[in-house]
Amino acid sequence: MMQVLKFGGSSVADATRISGVLDIVADALQKGHVVLVCSAVKGATDALIEMAECEDDARREVLMNSLCERHRAIVHRLFTGEERVGMLAEVDEIFGQLRCAAKENYVCFGEILSTRIIAAKCRCDSVSTRWCDSRKLIRCMNGKVVEALSYAAIKSEITTHPDIELFVAPGFIASDMDGNMTTLGRGGSDYSAALYAAALSADRLEIWTDVPGIMTANPKVVPAAQTVDRMSYEAALSLASGGAKVLYAPTVFPAMTAGIAINIRNTFDPRHPGTFVCDNALSVKEHWCGVTSLDVQDGVSVLSLVGESVSSRRSASGRIMSALEEAGIKALGEVYGEGSVFNVKVRSMVVREAVCAVHREFFESRAVSSINVFIAGYGAVGRELVDMIERSSERVAERLGKNIRIVGVSNSRKFAIDMRGISAPSIARRLLEGEDAAGDAYIVAVCAVAPRRSVFVDCTDDERLYRKYDEFFRSGINVVTSNRRSLAVPFVQYAALKSSARENGAFFRYDTTVGNSMPVLESIAGGANCSDSIESIEAVISCTMNYIITGYDGRRSDSLAAILRKAQNEGLTEKDPRVDLGGKDVLRKLLILAREASVPLEESDVHIEPMLGREFFDCDIDTFYRLLAEYEPVFERREDDLDAIGKRQRFVASLHRDPSARLGYRAEIKMRLVDIDSPFYHISGTENVIVIASEYSSPLVIKGAGEGTRLAATGIIRDILL
Repeated sequence: MMQVLKFGGSSVADATRISGVLDIVADALQKGHVVLVCSAVKGATDALIEMAECEDDARREVLMNSLCERHRAIVHRLFTGEERVGMLAEVDEIFGQLRCAAKENYVCFGEILSTRIIAAKCRCDSVSTRWCDSRKLIRCMNGKVVEALSYAAIKSEITTHPDIELFVAPGFIASDMDGNMTTLGRGGSDYSAALYAAALSADRLEIWTDVPGIMTANPKVVPAAQTVDRMSYEAALSLASGGAKVLYAPTVFPAMTAGIAINIRNTFDPRHPGTFVCDNALSVKEHWCGVTSLDVQDGVSVLSLVGESVSSRRSASGRIMSALEEAGIKALGEVYGEGSVFNVKVRSMVVREAVCAVHREFFESRAVSSINVFIAGYGAVGRELVDMIERSSERVAERLGKNIRIVGVSNSRKFAIDMRGISAPSIARRLLEGEDAAGDAYIVAVCAVAPRRSVFVDCTDDERLYRKYDEFFRSGINVVTSNRRSLAVPFVQYAALKSSARENGAFFRYDTTVGNSMPVLESIAGGANCSDSIESIEAVISCTMNYIITGYDGRRSDSLAAILRKAQNEGLTEKDPRVDLGGKDVLRKLLILAREASVPLEESDVHIEPMLGREFFDCDIDTFYRLLAEYEPVFERREDDLDAIGKRQRFVASLHRDPSARLGYRAEIKMRLVDIDSPFYHISGTENVIVIASEYSSPLVIKGAGEGTRLAATGIIRDILL
């Protein structure tokens, strides 16, 4: 029985690990002859490359002496007596050859050193051993292995020594047709082993490394990665070509041609069966082999998902795109590839997250995953959000497999962060005992500790906080906001925020900024994104104005001044209610609506006619309320006149297509009379109504409560979980 075993650099990194390799080889020798192919000790190849590139002779000598001492230390541990003296002399001799070699050949000496030491140790252990010089056996022409010539040389070398039990050969190195040293490329030791196996028609080819076989992903990127017990040559080649480091791509071809199975094993867990790469032509059941990635150009990587016998490319491609979207990652194009290989480009800065997302979709059970949430603002909405997260946690985990974990919270004075989680009942106390939130302390702390894909929730009415959103996006942190001030900014700033989120693989959601928990923005954006362009938007969206206007009925109700004071006391207005009466809040919402419809509206594009005349705004607040009282008879007569003609007045924001306008749309906010057929007629309290007319669809009417902390919290949670 002929076996070829290859061990990588981590497997022969020091004397202890070499001893472990020799134990594995001893077990194999009980089954038959062994060809042992080894890499250089871990780090040696990099050190040799550094020496070759070093222009400073003194520095090069320091590096060479350091590497020499490392190999001498291995010899001291493995050998005793005369064997130690002899091996130390041999190491010194090899380093003497290294010093005389051309710099481009330095890199070839790592494998020579490791295999000469291992071969000598095996002879000391009474194993019939022969060291084979791969430079004389593997020949290359124009950078490619000449297989016929190499196979003949390898076969001759092995078969002419039938009494030898163990052949030890350096991997990675070869020679050209003129006898000059060359290499098979980084990772070429795997290729060397496959060439030896193919030349000898070996019964076994084992690649021993530091992982338990080919895994569904790089375990350093995806901790949940699992070993694939068996896959085809084609699948292994696709994974290797796509960036998987466990198997060097050219290794597959000689083994596949010779029909030799490749067994990938773990040196540090020899009992693990690892992965068998073989002919899976008879396999007809769909299964997935792994996901990997490869950097292809500046800032762009290709993610590759490899399967076998995949029944539907369309279905698999859809799952990939959905997984990326769920993780807040924008794909740079569509899924492409052939057969059971699926490729998609993403930005390199988010490729690790992309690999994790696709791995979760195809290889992991839907266990409960935690979403880390940092909340800014602990007012009415913030408190309701915290309580609702606590109350709905079991239902969310059961239905969606997700757990919203509050790990940070702040008010205007203090903040608290605890990555283990902060329970709702403890937040008030934690804030009292928390850290000073002056300046941007909370923002800095969040960016410093938040894992990628965490969610920052803005429940404030801060007019400056949006300027920090870009820092979150660049840190891979998602943003959910109910703060419409963060979106009613100059369009260039709004567009920059949206762009930053996309480029950094983060999501930016703000559905509660207009219509509270109603699906207003997603309806507008959905149509606009599908080329169903918006013809018009008409909206009654000021909760304050609706409360006042629908609550006032002339002589049959409280006075207008009394209703306005009540709204102010209930927190439905700004500190100065004239901000609402002048249409400022409606203006912010109209800007957001228009921009979701792909209309880059600015404040200057909107014509506003306030509910009251100029004299009500050019005075102090006490004078304002006195004027309201004086005008009460005028307001009462107006209500009587409206009742007589069967109409009502509403404060309406509108956006209409108008080719003569600067942006092709005319935007207005003003009082309008509506009759009983209008969807704005039958509203009361803080209800909102939005009417959306598009090019192809019938008008869409959305009506619901536009105010309420519970509804706002519900909408925010939906944005977090979406």
